[in-house]
Amino acid sequence: MLAIRTVPLGPFQTNCVILSCPIDGDCWIVDPGMRPEPAIDRLRGDELVPSRIMLTHGHCDHIAGVDLVKEAFPEAIVCCPEADAAMLPDPDTNLSRPFGMPMRISPADELLRPGRELALGQTSWTVIDTSGHTPGGVTFYCAREKIAIVGDALFSQSIGRTDIPGADHQQLIDSIRKNLLPLPDDTRVIPGHGPETVIGLERATNPYLQ
Repeated sequence: MLAIRTVPLGPFQTNCVILSCPIDGDCWIVDPGMRPEPAIDRLRGDELVPSRIMLTHGHCDHIAGVDLVKEAFPEAIVCCPEADAAMLPDPDTNLSRPFGMPMRISPADELLRPGRELALGQTSWTVIDTSGHTPGGVTFYCAREKIAIVGDALFSQSIGRTDIPGADHQQLIDSIRKNLLPLPDDTRVIPGHGPETVIGLERATNPYLQ
């Protein structure tokens, strides 16, 4: 029903996720970060053409490759959380200027609000509010496949940074507790960096959520 490939990209080893439905060939690429060429090569090698470029939030290490992926696959629709849309062309709020590499990414084609339902082939995905690391951060959740692509909201035994401009620690904690922890225990969590985890383990043992 669904194939999942994770390609760590760039110096921050951002987890770029390629989702595809083998039956009909529909495909998304999520968070194409810095130096996206390995992800583009993977798409071409697997003869996949993404219909959407999905962004969990607006930080540079998750959006840096958007324009290159769009150039490679012009028909792909760039989808960004509505509250983070202004970050794409702004090197201050997308945090690229502080790293000495100011980036201005083209505006998104489509803005996403929490609660939106999107179809990828025969799978249905819900946009979930996991703001706090950024003002509009979201998770892409497929209940049928028990998968949550959470960006930098939640990590294995950790959470996203909130000591950066635009972040709000209490908002992030509230978002995770309200919108992620109620998911089934065996929900597979694919974070923006590092190893995967599952909701049940994080609910029981994540020191930031106790």
